[in-house]
Amino acid sequence: MNLNKLPILALLLLGTFFSPLTTAAGEPVPFVMQLTRSSDNYGHRRAFMQIDKVLSDIGEEKLNIVVVAYEDGIHALLAKNKKTSQLLTKLANRGVTFKACRISMRAWELKEDEFPLEVEFVPAGAPEVIQLQMQGYKYWRP
Repeated sequence: MNLNKLPILALLLLGTFFSPLTTAAGEPVPFVMQLTRSSDNYGHRRAFMQIDKVLSDIGEEKLNIVVVAYEDGIHALLAKNKKTSQLLTKLANRGVTFKACRISMRAWELKEDEFPLEVEFVPAGAPEVIQLQMQGYKYWRP
């Protein structure tokens, strides 16, 4: 590791540990999770379980989580996905927002009615993740 980069790394880590759990206005801290590739649906299920645990430990009122699914991650949002559909509904009821990429939907020949009502649709996944970060959302990688 380049020792010249250690102070920058230390500052980034300190910023992560000392970030407030609410914004200055008392609003929940916004996070965006990118859900893309996984070797199997268990990886997507694990990501949903992580969200559930974080909400339980930190508090739903302190977090605003948006999950943007594209590429192979789009399958985690399908209503027929037995490994993730119940968790998706549970998390949506806890305030998590789920967004599906229309480009990935076209690539996989998926239709809106194959997704539960809790899923919103966006033109493209990657730009959505970037736009949310530009609006102040912190990136959370599962």
